[in-house]
Amino acid sequence: MFGTCGALIYKVMKAIAKQYCEAADIDTNNPYLNKKGQTFPHFEDTGRYEKVIKPMFDRVFAFIGLLLLSPLCVGIAAAIYMDDPGPIFFTQIRVGKDKHFFTLHKFRSMRMDTPHNIPTHQLSDPEQYITRVGRVLRKTSLDEIPQLWDIFRGKMSIIGPRPALWNQEDLIVERDKRGANNIKPGLTGWAQINGRDELEIPMKTRYDGDYTEKLKKGGLSAFLFDCRCFIGTIFSVIRRDGVVEGGTGAMHTK
Repeated sequence: MFGTCGALIYKVMKAIAKQYCEAADIDTNNPYLNKKGQTFPHFEDTGRYEKVIKPMFDRVFAFIGLLLLSPLCVGIAAAIYMDDPGPIFFTQIRVGKDKHFFTLHKFRSMRMDTPHNIPTHQLSDPEQYITRVGRVLRKTSLDEIPQLWDIFRGKMSIIGPRPALWNQEDLIVERDKRGANNIKPGLTGWAQINGRDELEIPMKTRYDGDYTEKLKKGGLSAFLFDCRCFIGTIFSVIRRDGVVEGGTGAMHTK
């Protein structure tokens, strides 16, 4: 019975994901694509792991995660609304695979009057905008849960470079040098467990490039490296490693 019900829910969610796609004109003003609508020279997908196995794992685990965490999500949604009435989810244009734009989803952790398209570390005083519930969500990374939906619909991966905001040109340019824009962004990744917000952009993109190189090699080594990143993320979240509100590159200043 449970298997049949789960299969039905999966099919329904897959149908919804197919319908819920990005606007046809989302890349119209994308400055990172050339005139033909293609990305600049990049590495092609290599190996069965990146093209078939990893996307399959991503969708299955995202589906399981969404089901198991649904009661928690309902509680978080209620807490967000009671703390600061307004939308439960926060959406933002981010840079995806091959520098195409996509819409990223998070639980809203900041007040309704927060500037929308400015990275937290670029706000003069980000603490003033974070809600009481949002403070807990950000420290525990629970605000990231809705990105399981972005993974399920194929815009993200569980493991990969964190998706850059559309106007973070410095980060995108540095990732270009290491080929890190040519893979799907992730919910967590190698840079996330090696400093997260504390990393300056050159060091962050170095980790992103290292991950890209591992993924492109494919095979068992790529799978094991993904496992390493996933397990490392669990410990990082428990220890709350690398969370720096309003700053990036804090490791350099310590």
